Amino acid sequence: MGIYLDYNASAPIDSRVVDVMMNVYKNNIGNADSRTHDYGEHTRIIVEHARTQVAKLLDVPSEDVFFTSGATESNNIAIQGLKEYADETGRNHIITTAIEHKAILETVKYMEKSGYSVSYVAPGCSGEIDAGQVLGLASDNTLVVSMMHVNNETGIIQPVKNVGDVLSKKEILFHVDATQSCGKLVDELQSIPYDMMSFSAHKLYGPQGIGALILRRKNYKLPPVQPVLYGGQQERGIRPGTVPVALAAGFGKACEIALEEYKKDECNNLKIQKLILDMLKQSGLNYRINGDPQKCISSTLNIRLEGISSEALMLASKKYCGISNGSACTSNSYAPSYVLSAMGLSEDEIDQSIRLSWGRNTDLEELRVNFKELLDVAGEFIF
Repeated sequence: MGIYLDYNASAPIDSRVVDVMMNVYKNNIGNADSRTHDYGEHTRIIVEHARTQVAKLLDVPSEDVFFTSGATESNNIAIQGLKEYADETGRNHIITTAIEHKAILETVKYMEKSGYSVSYVAPGCSGEIDAGQVLGLASDNTLVVSMMHVNNETGIIQPVKNVGDVLSKKEILFHVDATQSCGKLVDELQSIPYDMMSFSAHKLYGPQGIGALILRRKNYKLPPVQPVLYGGQQERGIRPGTVPVALAAGFGKACEIALEEYKKDECNNLKIQKLILDMLKQSGLNYRINGDPQKCISSTLNIRLEGISSEALMLASKKYCGISNGSACTSNSYAPSYVLSAMGLSEDEIDQSIRLSWGRNTDLEELRVNFKELLDVAGEFIF
């Protein structure tokens, strides 16, 4: 199977996280919302401990953390959950970007069909959104601005702090999708002013199937979000449904590890990035990096290998490297990447682009051997 280089789709679960989850599965039964016996109380303590671990990673109060099934659900709650507030205030304008994850783009499209107006800001060729352009669209009827922190296809870090600094002084809600940055850009995330934040556990070495929505209080009040699902009062009425105790425990452990090891992870990621770039330079292949590498997170590269079809390369080299040519949510579609298209790339340039993403478990020597094989395969397409 070769080496796994698709961490942006899903990072391998950390063995320490698995150990915590297995202990919960084996030794703890009950529903965390059952109040009549010790089984429920014990599981409630586990869930609340996990909530505290998540909160510490982001430097927020634990009561601002709401467990969901993942970033997609969190994004839907953050946007759709504002409908009642929008009706009350007359604010029906949403600002987002053309390079957001489908979990945002499809949600705001639904809001458009419901009568809301949506402004989509495109990036430059660098892959970065212009904060001034976003803020220039804000008006008295703007309900919310939603931006991702790091793009999942290019790895380009977006100027969410600049946007948040200005919006924090306005009556406009600010939502950040931190799915690709949480657990990585820890210091920056702790400093960003925002009202709502979404992310998933499985992107930071936790389990699939759980995530969080952070709702930050202002003047002791939560953002005016209402549930989009109904059934119970779990998660203080924001998200009904039984909290999966073992998944929450694993999520919490993943956040605890991230807080302890993010600087070490960053050093490792930079070494891997350097090795990949050095090998590309030595390969003799004509290549380009899509987006500004100076504004890219250390664990992602989107590379265009000129004259080589990404689909053909992925099939021919899959025994060496597990890579992708875009977001996992669109991997069944043969349509060109809408992210790269928004950056101004042609269909041919998009067809020649691959995404590499790596992390804590990526071994340098294994990478050296297997990525060399991929580059050799790529060379065969040309000569």
